[in-house]
Amino acid sequence: MEDYRSRADAQSLGGDGLLANRPGRAAVSLAMVVSCFTMASQAEPRLDVLELSSRALKSNPLGDPVTRRVAVFTPDQATDGIPLPIVYYLPGFGGSSESAIKDPARWIKTTEELVKAGTPVIIAVVDAKTRWGGSQYLNSTAQGNYADYVCDEVVPLVERRYGIAPGATNRIIAGHSSGGFGALRLGMMRPKLFGGVVALSPDSYFEISHRYLVTAPGVTNISPADLKALVMSPPGTPLPKDGDLNYALALSAAYAPRGRWHPSEFDWLCDAHGQVREDVWRRWLDNDPLVMVQKNRHAFRATQAIYVEGPTEDAYKANLGARKIYEVLRTRPARCTFYEPIGKHSDHVPERLERGIAWVFGRLQNPVNPEK
Repeated sequence: MEDYRSRADAQSLGGDGLLANRPGRAAVSLAMVVSCFTMASQAEPRLDVLELSSRALKSNPLGDPVTRRVAVFTPDQATDGIPLPIVYYLPGFGGSSESAIKDPARWIKTTEELVKAGTPVIIAVVDAKTRWGGSQYLNSTAQGNYADYVCDEVVPLVERRYGIAPGATNRIIAGHSSGGFGALRLGMMRPKLFGGVVALSPDSYFEISHRYLVTAPGVTNISPADLKALVMSPPGTPLPKDGDLNYALALSAAYAPRGRWHPSEFDWLCDAHGQVREDVWRRWLDNDPLVMVQKNRHAFRATQAIYVEGPTEDAYKANLGARKIYEVLRTRPARCTFYEPIGKHSDHVPERLERGIAWVFGRLQNPVNPEK
């Protein structure tokens, strides 16, 4: 659940075009290897590792791995043949399913806590990491088709394996930070697929949370020649040590690709003189979940449940974006709530996830914001 984002104002190791509906993609044949790691006893939750060779990521322009692993945590109830709801979890920037596979204890605990709360679910943790750090879970000619990968390949793979309870109301997309952004975006893109969204500290309200990048020295000082050399460097080339630059590279690949005739290339935020390119910045804003819900009254369906939150001391102001998204959605048919726990961006992510899942499935009517 970690977000390994590094920024100039908080160098820390912390908590972690629209896509058309293509239902036919769900039937693609995927290579799958299943490894089961039974934790302690049969009565406890289990970690399964599913491996697939992705068609969506084949020949991706960054040369990133096509074969990925999904970490699936199943409660004991899943062994009784009872179809259970499922949560697809999108890790924050720099994170992937591999950390859950290497250190499953916290995920096992989350699965156990949800069972105790009367909300047994299967949790699938996704790997959508790229060379630059994270894909933002979007399709892009500069990085690959990660929205297709999650929706058209991971979802069918997992649900064939576990016999998930049918219907979108039993399927949640959730995530923290960049993963929270991905949950909102995929929830909007695929409303028939995901009945619930849990967005913890989601990247949003870019004018507040991301605008600093257009003046960050690592972003403004890089020359066009050095940027081109970096983008065209072979896979495995070490990333720059500047966290802001790395983050801007990843977001530019997601938000400002140059198109199919320029694979791996994207438009940079600043010109050769270090001045912001407002046309490129507007392309970033077009990807902002807050801007999207403000412009599109049909961003979410009435049948969906949307849980957004952000802590009081969020260094990236994600609580401000989450609150504004709620203020827009509360006037619309979809069931929506906002919660602002006390803490920082990456504090208590497992407990926050549990709270959001419980709310979506009706075990928690409305969370009560703590006294500030």
